[in-house]
Amino acid sequence: MTTYEHIDQWIDAHFDEQVEFLQELVRVPTDTPPGNNAPHAERTAVLLEGMGMVAEKHAVPEADVLAAGLQSITNLVVRRKYGAGKTVLLNAHGDVVPPGEGWTKNPYGGEIEQGKLYGRAAAVSKCDFATYTFAVRALEAVAQPKAGSVELLFTYDEEFGGELGPAWLLKNKVIHPDLMVAAGFSYQVVTAHNGCLQMEVTVHGKMAHAAIPDSGVDALQGATHVLNALYAQNQLYKHVLSGVEGITHPYLNVGMIEGGTNTNVIPGRVTLKLDRRMIPEENPVQVEATLRQVIEAAAAKIPGVTVDIKRILLANAMQPLPGNKPLVDAIQKHGKAVFGEDIPALGTPLYTDVRLFCEAGIPGVIYGAGPRTVLESHAKRADERIVLEDLRRATKVIARSLVDLLA
Repeated sequence: MTTYEHIDQWIDAHFDEQVEFLQELVRVPTDTPPGNNAPHAERTAVLLEGMGMVAEKHAVPEADVLAAGLQSITNLVVRRKYGAGKTVLLNAHGDVVPPGEGWTKNPYGGEIEQGKLYGRAAAVSKCDFATYTFAVRALEAVAQPKAGSVELLFTYDEEFGGELGPAWLLKNKVIHPDLMVAAGFSYQVVTAHNGCLQMEVTVHGKMAHAAIPDSGVDALQGATHVLNALYAQNQLYKHVLSGVEGITHPYLNVGMIEGGTNTNVIPGRVTLKLDRRMIPEENPVQVEATLRQVIEAAAAKIPGVTVDIKRILLANAMQPLPGNKPLVDAIQKHGKAVFGEDIPALGTPLYTDVRLFCEAGIPGVIYGAGPRTVLESHAKRADERIVLEDLRRATKVIARSLVDLLA
């Protein structure tokens, strides 16, 4: 029997324990906002310690956390050094958007039904806390590597761009691996992804009594012009095509609208929050400048309306580095062996923390437990779930790949 087959057996034998670990992680909320995520890191550290893994706790200074609009962040690093050689880092994030409406299961219950585990962050990406932890445990129990190192990195601000997670840790020289893998899905290894620009647009008018509307300036009417202009841009984006397989075209979404004071009052202020996804070929500076021009021109059509535009987030697209070939080769080789099908290397319309590593010159890819598409996982929707068999098999792929990468 090969080392790979022994690893598979170890993972099968410990799979119930792995599922229980994931359930415990799901049961500690990490809604972001508000972003009070240090308690989850503390709980994770305790669970890891019970497996013989000591987690370094790197608390981000409170002032930095509050400035980012969050409440608490403690990043975790587990270092497993086997000897001289390269360091492979495995990164998953614990923060997630709030549950929202429409759930038929407890968002923090970790309930299992028909082979699926339900809960917010079950698929994105607390599942890969479990994938990576148990892959490393299997590696050590079976292969007993004598060279290289593996680091587990669990962070808590991916939803806000990763600036207080990977970016903060890289800047402060807490981590600097040779290769890295970040949380993803099981049926593809991702080598490129979209960028993301998020902006807050505040349309100002003049509040007035609804009985005398001409004495005011309707900010909502101005906001309507802005919205129409933005959605017209969305139609144009469909003709801007990416050459990266898996990525189609840019797009824009207005995710939040807030304003007004009462039904019988002309609204004096309306705020929009928008999300603009950028394909790898686009220039983020040009994208932002164009959006600002479109918004300002639309608002100017209503006399008396002014507009403030604030950037919330700018996440660059992930550009693949040539050095990621060992990662791609290992994952594709073992993915095919474990899943019985080819694992393509392609791009994704999501944006992730991996771009931060690539920008620092560290080759990385995205691979972990999950379905074929984001839609199947119900990520950011009600009844998010992970197919447990995908979790089991992705863990085998990562553990097997680590054997090759550390050889």
